[in-house]
Amino acid sequence: MMFKKAAIAAATVAAGMGALLGSPAAQAQEQFQPLLVYRTGQFAPLGIPWADGKQDYLKLVNARGGINGVKIAFEECETAYDTAKGVECYERLKSRPGGTASFDTQSTGITYAVSDKAPGDKATIVTAGYGLSQSADGRVFEWNFPLLGTYWTAADSIIQDILKKEKGSLKGKKIALVYHDSPYGKEPIPLLEKRAAKEGFELLKLPVTAPGVEQKSTWLQVRQQRPDYVLLWSAGVMTPTAVREAQATGYAREKIYGIWWAGSDHDVKDIGAGAKGYNTVTIHNTAEHDKVHDEVKAQLYDKGQGTAKDAKELGAMAHTRGMVISMLQVEAIRTAQEKFGKGKVMTSEQVRWGLENLNLTQERLNELGFGKILKPIKTSCENHMGTDWSRIAQWDGAKWVAVSDWYQADKSLIDPLVKEYGEKYAKEKNLKVRSCS
Repeated sequence: MMFKKAAIAAATVAAGMGALLGSPAAQAQEQFQPLLVYRTGQFAPLGIPWADGKQDYLKLVNARGGINGVKIAFEECETAYDTAKGVECYERLKSRPGGTASFDTQSTGITYAVSDKAPGDKATIVTAGYGLSQSADGRVFEWNFPLLGTYWTAADSIIQDILKKEKGSLKGKKIALVYHDSPYGKEPIPLLEKRAAKEGFELLKLPVTAPGVEQKSTWLQVRQQRPDYVLLWSAGVMTPTAVREAQATGYAREKIYGIWWAGSDHDVKDIGAGAKGYNTVTIHNTAEHDKVHDEVKAQLYDKGQGTAKDAKELGAMAHTRGMVISMLQVEAIRTAQEKFGKGKVMTSEQVRWGLENLNLTQERLNELGFGKILKPIKTSCENHMGTDWSRIAQWDGAKWVAVSDWYQADKSLIDPLVKEYGEKYAKEKNLKVRSCS
């Protein structure tokens, strides 16, 4: 039913786009937003609420009257978390008439593949909380925007929380990284190696073959090696499998920290009390419920226009993150309009300028209904991430509860790593490093 509904929605949008092509005046009032999604495949349990959240926020913006009167046309393209399919979607949607805004690829592998193409295509790539961690360096990655945080900032925040529990010392401890054996799962390793050298802990790297439904040998290693903590870099079907294996081997869930994509309701709700104590790091505070949820319910779900099968999905962390990403993309368009013309459709180059000049104050976030979820966000030529914030949430057997103060990654570790890997990327790809002076 979910897939049928998505297909109908996509067909409706496509029909609307076809009608618009016949009317230049109408076309000028539509900003096209491509939606790469994975409602099928190994990560579908994460991808479905993520995709629903993205659509719901765009529908809400249209219900509010658009962006200074400019409505958003959108179309989903199914990738099944397959890089080749993702590249096909990108190629098909990158230059729609009326202006393609920006791509949220929903995949680190797809991000790697299209980042090489983006400068030539003048296509903006928005990877809030994922993608290439070094793409925070806007001098090198002019078209990439890992807004809100990266896998390096997430890993650093987790280590900070563990340090608090261990009274400031990890000397002689063991920390295992159980990770999806893909570019996504490998992303935190450089930061964790730096942290291990600084703090004196041993880092165990335990890859899991996709899709991650067979982990018995991995958790046998955990039982044998007896790490003090486990970091879980998983998504989709791999996450509940890991939590169940931890339960079966007697490994304390309180000692496990999942990356934000391994921390949503669908990951633990079927396990219930068996997952109690399991931790996840959240992007900013996406475990929170805010005014935007109430407005989406009133404007969409109460009128039978919501994307998910029912309003119970509202507040699920993956759905909230989908809305956050769409909001950031919309506000980049709005920012671009302030410079290039209110009420006009923006080109991808103009949207890129908007992303590089985002300045979402607390007041503005409150107006948008995200004031409890996000802290202020400001980007620049050099800084394409903005300020990273995160909190630790813990599953209490029935719901997620924020259990930590706010964290920010240690810039003395992150910034040199971003510079090192960014400049290495520029050399490998023969890219000119921009001057932001």
